[in-house]
Amino acid sequence: MRAELVILTGLSLLLLGCGSKGTEPAQSAAASAPEAGRPDPMPATAQPGSAEAPGATQTSDPPAPEMVEVVIPKGTALRVRTVQALSTASNGAGDRFEAVLVSPLVQGGRMAVPRGAAVSGHVTEARPSGRLRGRGQLSVTLDSIEVDGRRHTIETGSAGRVSEAHKKRNVAFIGGGAGLGALIGGIVGGGKGAAIGAGAGAGAGTAGAAATGVKHARIGSESVLSFKLREPLRIMVPE
Repeated sequence: MRAELVILTGLSLLLLGCGSKGTEPAQSAAASAPEAGRPDPMPATAQPGSAEAPGATQTSDPPAPEMVEVVIPKGTALRVRTVQALSTASNGAGDRFEAVLVSPLVQGGRMAVPRGAAVSGHVTEARPSGRLRGRGQLSVTLDSIEVDGRRHTIETGSAGRVSEAHKKRNVAFIGGGAGLGALIGGIVGGGKGAAIGAGAGAGAGTAGAAATGVKHARIGSESVLSFKLREPLRIMVPE
């Protein structure tokens, strides 16, 4: 009887030990498994718009070039080519004209004004010659120049043209006409006729000379003129 009790007790202990070992893996699995209904944690990602966001691109405007002032000194020559023709026969003081720069303006190794820059000016004097004396005078000056779309006011000296001088034969023609008239008048009517003839001859000579007695000064289109700056010209250029 005692022996049977001992055997039963050993079997009970053995069964209890096997049961506890069978439940441990199940409890461990249950502990490691995610709770029902709870979503898996999201992987950390960069916020939209940040530099680390996938596919994000960075755009920026190129930096503006630094500008430096170039000063074209007083007395610098400006050579320009006129666009239209000017004449004392058709133009007067104040009339405007256009031209282009023939030679670039360079100072300190920097290009301040390129060749071909648009230049504007006006007529300062337009005076034809007198009849059989003097010369016609046509003078112009510059007052602005365009660089990179901006107009800069400038002040220059004058340039221009003068007409041809009258020929001596035109002046002598008047005296010759008067002398011939006096000779004919004297033959026909004596002293009184000489006086009348002289006046008539002088009038005829003057009328003939007057037809060609006025000389006009002209500046043709595509003419190259040279001016000098009266004041420094300041231009901002990229450094």
